[in-house]
Amino acid sequence: MKRIGVLTSGGDNPGLNACIRAVVREGLDLGLEVMGIRRGFAGLLDGEIAQLTARSVGGIMSRGGTILGTARCPEFYEVSGRREALRTLNRFEIEGLVVIGGNGSLTGALELWRMGFPVVGVPSTIDNDVTGTDTAIGVDTALNTIIDAIDKIKDTATSHNRAFLIETMGRHCGYLALASGIAGGAEIVLVPEVETTYDEITDKIEAAYIRGKPHCIIVVAEGWKPGTEALAEYLSSRQETVGFSVRLTRLGYVQRGGSASALDRILATRLGAAAARGLVEGHGGHMAALAQNAVTMVPLPDALSCTKELSSQMWELAQVMER
Repeated sequence: MKRIGVLTSGGDNPGLNACIRAVVREGLDLGLEVMGIRRGFAGLLDGEIAQLTARSVGGIMSRGGTILGTARCPEFYEVSGRREALRTLNRFEIEGLVVIGGNGSLTGALELWRMGFPVVGVPSTIDNDVTGTDTAIGVDTALNTIIDAIDKIKDTATSHNRAFLIETMGRHCGYLALASGIAGGAEIVLVPEVETTYDEITDKIEAAYIRGKPHCIIVVAEGWKPGTEALAEYLSSRQETVGFSVRLTRLGYVQRGGSASALDRILATRLGAAAARGLVEGHGGHMAALAQNAVTMVPLPDALSCTKELSSQMWELAQVMER
C-alpha cells in the first residue's frame, strides 16, 4: 500500500482536525502518501481530493470543525453512487481509506469494504452512540461546553428562583443529557430511552421547591418526547403547583463547536494513528476504538450491529443524585 485517503463525514465536532493530523503523520511515518478528501462522500464522488503533507496539517489541532469539510451525500446510499466512489478512488490510485464519523458514516465505510475496498473507520460523534468503543471523538468537549452552560444558567436560575429546561443534542441517544446532568448537578434528567410522565416531572419540581431549593435545573435531550417546548408550556401553566417560574434554553449547535479538549485531542490522535496503521496491517473492515483505555480494532459489522445502549448504572446514579 502506497497511498491512502482520509475523509470526515456526518456532523462536525471538536477533535476532527486532530484525527486528520494523526492519520497524515502516521501515514507519512509508514511511508505512505495521504490524500485528503473534501466534503466527505460527496467530495469523494466529485473527485475533490488533494495530497496532505505534514506542513498542511500543522497547527490545526486547536481548530474546531474539520479542515476537510463535511456534507450530506444521498447518492452514496445507492449502489451506483458507491461504484462511482470506487472509480474515483481507483482514478486517484488510493489503496485504502480512513472514514471519520458516526454511525451513518461508518455504515458507508462498511458498504465500501463489502465491495472489496480496504476501509478503517474512526468513531466521531458527540452522541456517543457507537457500539464497541467507550467513547467517541468530540464527546468530552461537548460535555464540557454543556456543563459550562449549566453552571452559568444555574447562577441566574438561583437569582430569580426559577426552573430552567436546558435542551441538549441527542435525537435518539440521551448520553449527553445524562452525563451532563450528573456532572452539572441537575435536579431532573430526561432522555429518549426512558419514558417520564408530566406528573412525575411536576412532582419532582414541587418537591425541590418545598425542600427550599432556590432553583431547579432540568436537562432534556432533544429527542425526549413529547418535547422540551411542550413541557415548558405545561409547567408554565402550573406555576402555582411547581412553585418555580419556568424558562427554556436550547444549547443547539454550540455543543459541536469550539477547540477540542485535551482528552479529545489525545483520543483523536490515538484513533487516527491506529486507523492509518490498521490499513497497512490489513485491518480493512474494522473501526479503531477505545476499550478500557486501550486502542483496539473492532469489526465494523459488530460496531454497527446495534446502537449503544444508555448505561443503566449511570441512569440509576442520576436518580440518586437528583434527590
